[in-house]
Amino acid sequence: MVTHQNILLVYPEVPSNTYWSYKHALGFIKKKSAMPPLGLLTIAALFPADRELKLVDLNVGPLDDNLLQWADAVFVSAMIVQKQSMEQVVARCNQMGKTVVIGGPYATNSWQELSGADHILRGEVDETLCDFLAELDSGTAAAVYDMPPHPDISRLPAPRFDLLDIDAYGSMSIQYSRGCPFHCEFCDIWTVYGNKPRLKDAQSLTAELDALYSMGWEGAVFLVDDNFIGNKRRVKKELLPALIQWQQDRDYPYHFYTEASINLADDPDLMTGMREAGFNSVFIGIETPDPQSLAETGKTQNLKSDMEAAVRTIQKNGLEVLAGFILGFDNDTPAIFDQQIRFIQQNAIPQAMIGLLNALPGTRLYQRLEAEGRILSQSAGNNTHSMQANFKTVMDPQVLRQGYRKILKHLYGFRLKNYFARCSHLLDRIECRQYYQRKVRAADLKIFFRALLRQPFTAYGFNYIKFLVRNAFKNRDLFAEAVTYSIYGHHYHTITRQTLKKEKIADVLDKKYNKFTKKVNRRSTAVQSGSEDQLRALKKLWDTRMRYLKQMQHKINKLNTDYQDELRRKYLELSAQMRDMLASLEIRTLSSPDSGGAHR
Repeated sequence: MVTHQNILLVYPEVPSNTYWSYKHALGFIKKKSAMPPLGLLTIAALFPADRELKLVDLNVGPLDDNLLQWADAVFVSAMIVQKQSMEQVVARCNQMGKTVVIGGPYATNSWQELSGADHILRGEVDETLCDFLAELDSGTAAAVYDMPPHPDISRLPAPRFDLLDIDAYGSMSIQYSRGCPFHCEFCDIWTVYGNKPRLKDAQSLTAELDALYSMGWEGAVFLVDDNFIGNKRRVKKELLPALIQWQQDRDYPYHFYTEASINLADDPDLMTGMREAGFNSVFIGIETPDPQSLAETGKTQNLKSDMEAAVRTIQKNGLEVLAGFILGFDNDTPAIFDQQIRFIQQNAIPQAMIGLLNALPGTRLYQRLEAEGRILSQSAGNNTHSMQANFKTVMDPQVLRQGYRKILKHLYGFRLKNYFARCSHLLDRIECRQYYQRKVRAADLKIFFRALLRQPFTAYGFNYIKFLVRNAFKNRDLFAEAVTYSIYGHHYHTITRQTLKKEKIADVLDKKYNKFTKKVNRRSTAVQSGSEDQLRALKKLWDTRMRYLKQMQHKINKLNTDYQDELRRKYLELSAQMRDMLASLEIRTLSSPDSGGAHR
């Protein structure tokens, strides 16, 4: 008997104050979120036909109480970076007495931390979901389900794209493979999904494209594979020919982008096939130009490559290289900051996602650092703009923090001068342009005019105009890409400006706290020596504390609300520490001979 008929799928909110959110670019294209929750859509397609399903993506719209009341069970999938939003969703479900089922990456690796869930599904549930639903309906479902064997994904049904408000997204997502053949120490992909890539057949993937096409989708499609070329042979011989034919039959409605390893550059046929299938960008984990740090983290594929030459080769073949970079490896020295800047700038990588190394549960890195007693806290999952690692770094944390600020300022500060230089350099490098340039539609013209009404009047406006004019002449056939890069640049600039402003305010808070500590220490010495007017001086310190706290609060309030949480936590910590210092001093003052036992 079906007792859980109405199923509500909920995708928690992803923080907007990171490069990955693209929040400040989405406004130009009138979209609400960069991409849909593909994991939930994939699972939705596996539910029996007799279940009623609804989807709420909190990055697109709110979760209404009426929907919660409608639901017999609420299924939540989240990454670690969505933890706070997920906890809020679970709390609301608990208040309304709803059955809560949690799965996804966060539940897989950090299930011990979860509270409020009736059932936790770890790992990939493609082949076990129906069994779980039967147990759920019969009242015999377990609280926690361990990771099942890796399922065969070759003939999964197409995701339930019909559950989406498809016009709310800047891009659609599909998946061809799971798993990665490499063993990077900091990565949890291969520990969860395995080292042997499992693939769908080409017919299944084109069926997913058919589903999107029938819904009227046009534009970007992200192949979310952790390493798209994990099985080069099948990608070249099976998938790419099918994608090329599909695109040709429909006059190329989509441009694809994906993730791959740097050995893509070693295979000209593979790059040609990707280009002709409509791929125009690829994300590559470069991580660091330092060979010792690459060896430390097990990035053997990068060590085998001349990374600068590889980036140039991929770019010349009509594929933009987006890249991930990491700071804070044990072998990093203060020289790494300038090395990272030079590599990114000279190799024309406009979109460089750089962050501090964090140890994620389930990774070899976490296991090693835990064994060494170096784990300080659980990672928040934000691999850009988090200014501290969650473990004891070899490099001094303050040096690491200052160096990271320097890199962010260079990449996306200075009124975007360096960013636009990288964009122009990239456009100059693109030699195979036939498929790189996008089709310009009426909607794209509206986006361009929307940008023209806004971007020239920003802090980087002069450099924006120079960039567009330069490429209108030098790269006229790629001018639409130049416009796109300028909109991305607005996002990166806005995020970086707010992040660096937050850091300045954090410095102000530290200075106020240190100044106050010195005042208290001086007074503490006076108390021990039995100086006069102790109570009056103590009251003055309490007043000073309140004045400093008001000044701190004023600084925090001037910051964009998306960036205030971290500072508010710091404010509360400093406030409590200042209070405790004074309380201790007050006890000593009132118990000293000169105080006469008076009370303040």
